[in-house]
Amino acid sequence: QAQLAESGGGLVQTGGSLTLSCAASGFTLDYYPRAWFRQAPGKEREGVGCISGRAGTTYYSDSVKGRFTISRDNAKNTVYLHMNNLKPEDTAVYSCARRKYVGEVLRPLRDDEYNYWGQGTQVTVSS
Repeated sequence: QAQLAESGGGLVQTGGSLTLSCAASGFTLDYYPRAWFRQAPGKEREGVGCISGRAGTTYYSDSVKGRFTISRDNAKNTVYLHMNNLKPEDTAVYSCARRKYVGEVLRPLRDDEYNYWGQGTQVTVSS
């Protein structure tokens, strides 16, 4: 069964760094874009960024641009979210998702375009 599993969440101080991983299983030759979303308590889910399957083209939301980086290791079928200069407002449950369609994503993410989701991992940034 195809599934995604995130890991790497935890507690970090303001200004610190953290790297999340999203490992996929059950997908073969996976060239579909993979994205990161986050949801803070009482807030709507927010698209953080996305990486395409082949070219590795990335897109980031304005709230994380310049601080977060997404990378991909196709040999390991794993996508990473490298988070630097973390702020308390980055506190959320972070989930990865696999897009329904191939190609690049160069605009704000829409969660209805993703059909596989991980269970999420908590990131807490203390002030």
